[in-house]
Amino acid sequence: MTFTYRPAVRENVQLLVGLAGGTGAGKTMSALEIATGLAGGKRFAAIDTENGRIRHYADSYDFDVTDLAVPFRPERYADAIAAADDAGYEVIVVDSMTHEWDGDGGCLDWQEEEYRRLGGRDAVKLLSWQEPKKGHRKMVTRLLQVNAHVILCFRAAERVEIAKDAQGKTVVRPKRTLTGLDGWVPISEPKLPYELTMSCLLVADAPGIPKPIKLPEQFKSFVPLDQPLSESTGRQLGEWARGGADPLAAQKEQAAKIRKTASSEAELLVEEILVLAAEFGSDVAGVKGAITRNRNTNEQNPGEHLAWLGRQKAALEENIAAKRDAESAGDSLFQSPAGVSS
Repeated sequence: MTFTYRPAVRENVQLLVGLAGGTGAGKTMSALEIATGLAGGKRFAAIDTENGRIRHYADSYDFDVTDLAVPFRPERYADAIAAADDAGYEVIVVDSMTHEWDGDGGCLDWQEEEYRRLGGRDAVKLLSWQEPKKGHRKMVTRLLQVNAHVILCFRAAERVEIAKDAQGKTVVRPKRTLTGLDGWVPISEPKLPYELTMSCLLVADAPGIPKPIKLPEQFKSFVPLDQPLSESTGRQLGEWARGGADPLAAQKEQAAKIRKTASSEAELLVEEILVLAAEFGSDVAGVKGAITRNRNTNEQNPGEHLAWLGRQKAALEENIAAKRDAESAGDSLFQSPAGVSS
């Protein structure tokens, strides 16, 4: 098989967004808001596993819906998502993805069925997971291959764990996980949240206002944390996915300017330090070596290198002034120090 490489370009990037929360947290409305922005005025697709609840929002949002009923096998989810993708929808909302794992006929039920089919003995418990896990993996593979942006809504449950505090005392605390937040954990296959491009927790106390679980740096300017998720969030995410302006471009440009300015100032300071070192009688080659070592140490922090150069110049100027004063006073015991510290 031949592999061909080409320059990486950010364009037509598929987004996989996860919204998790308990009842009344605003998952469905938030998903519809983001989908509206991502779709850019076009109708989008919705897959409803909640007995028609998403239709409650039909008067406020433009979307087409299909119902996904029991059994909630992974393959049926994959088929429904693929059908929407094949139909040309650019955005697909799945409400809820939780049933694929914990719904009637979902992976947990499937494992129970396999366990009973294999004899219901402890010896077959591990084997009983083989088909459900295989089905889930195939669904994830198909999910990652669609062209459309996909927004997955997850129910979340509060979990606690027993742990030791800083004093070694046993305490009960909100469960800490990489895929949840503040004890709230998405109800899904445990590894599925790792596949998400970004994910947020929503809570009933502040419906629609995101608490980031996974929010890459390039998306932070799109997702205000003090207001509900909105169509604007989706619109900005869509522009980024199509290859639009990099939200970090201004920061990168400013950083480049700072580095360039620091570099110019550093070059001038180095010239001045070498002249002063020669005047003071220091080992100029040694001074150059100390400068090079400090520059390499602070390669990622040019401002610190610049500050260090400033301190070395000031020290040399003080030493030269002291030397001149000593010479004027006829102090033959004055000793010339090295001039630049490493």
